[in-house]
Amino acid sequence: MKVIKLGGSLLSDKESLINCLNTIEQKIKDKVVIVPGGGLFADQVRQAQQHWMFNDEIAHQMAILAMQQMALLFKSIKPGFLIADKLSGISEDSIFIWSPDIQQLNLSAVKASWDITSDSLAAWLAHQLKADELILVKSADIPKNINIYQMQQQGLVDKAFDQFTRNSSFTTVLLNKYSFNEYNFT
Repeated sequence: MKVIKLGGSLLSDKESLINCLNTIEQKIKDKVVIVPGGGLFADQVRQAQQHWMFNDEIAHQMAILAMQQMALLFKSIKPGFLIADKLSGISEDSIFIWSPDIQQLNLSAVKASWDITSDSLAAWLAHQLKADELILVKSADIPKNINIYQMQQQGLVDKAFDQFTRNSSFTTVLLNKYSFNEYNFT
């Protein structure tokens, strides 16, 4: 099984987002769960928190709603993909888009913090589902042979990402939106 996180930054590039979704549909034969980033919806939460000064717990819940909005957007582009909000809703027979359930994350003790973004949540999901591979797709340029610590130092993943990938059974791959289509998905 593969968990593929499509960065929210892809929202600003309609063609790349559609190409990534098409690649998933056409090239990947394994079970796939897509994790949407929060994109501009999460950016709005950051701005609102600065303005209104609400706490990180509220901001976290609003950022999860941003991911849910992106999940709906992905579903509008690919109506054949299924949306699952709970882990139990993910089965073997389709491509799923994860629309994270706030209560399930709260019960799992995922901390409410901007140190934890959709990158770490994708790693959390990959661990929960016992995935073989976690693929993070970004708009940024990705250096070759980069490790998780370097990813964090360069701001390519969030500050907590190493905590969610430490001792994981899945491999982690970081790809640029243009190289995603060329990746060997075997």
